[in-house]
Amino acid sequence: MTLDGAVALVTGAGKRVGRAIALALAQRGARVAVHYNGSAAGAAETVRMIAAAGSTAHAVQASLLDADAARQLVDGVVSRFGQIDLLVNSAASMTRTPFGAVTAAEWDEIFALNLRAPFFLAQAAATALTARDGAIVNIADHMGDEPTAGFLPHGVSKSAVVALTRHLAIAMAPRVRVNAVIPGAVLMPEGVSAAFVAAFAETTPLRRLGTPEDVAGAVVYLAEAPYVTGEALHVDGGRHARS
Repeated sequence: MTLDGAVALVTGAGKRVGRAIALALAQRGARVAVHYNGSAAGAAETVRMIAAAGSTAHAVQASLLDADAARQLVDGVVSRFGQIDLLVNSAASMTRTPFGAVTAAEWDEIFALNLRAPFFLAQAAATALTARDGAIVNIADHMGDEPTAGFLPHGVSKSAVVALTRHLAIAMAPRVRVNAVIPGAVLMPEGVSAAFVAAFAETTPLRRLGTPEDVAGAVVYLAEAPYVTGEALHVDGGRHARS
């Protein structure tokens, strides 16, 4: 795939890592459907930044907690742009859930957004992606490999995203490639102390936290890599190599 002229649907693109991914794709010439749920102002800013970079973008709202939203979102993007070449599943919930106090509603909501939504978006986009020999990139999380106190449902759901990626890679071959990025600590959860951040960086082989741009660069690579599918690419400063 060449990203120049391609159409990318990036979920959760109104802020944080999703915005960085949308911008990186636009800088390669992609037209971007900027998905958001509640961050309308953030999505508008992402669209403005993409326009300033010389590409085209359009903000699209959908609550991915609604199982029917995937089909509606994909149909809307195809209607506006005429195609989808790349789906990036970046939208996610990262809710602190102390063990012993997790509710069934919290568990279901985290899995609905982090795992169920990427599957149904892939299923909804399959026809459009197949027609374009397209690609999917899912965003996982190092917490799937490195259990972290207070984020058990999130970590389990993100571990399952890697399994989902491999299953989709087989189901959608040979016309659609499906890969994942496993970021390390890029943006720390709210409430994390400076001492914890420093200790985390010190125990990371590259001795620093990552940036949203580090993740975006990996997404660009996987979007364009013609002979890579079923891969889960760690972008974690080498933390996974310690185990």
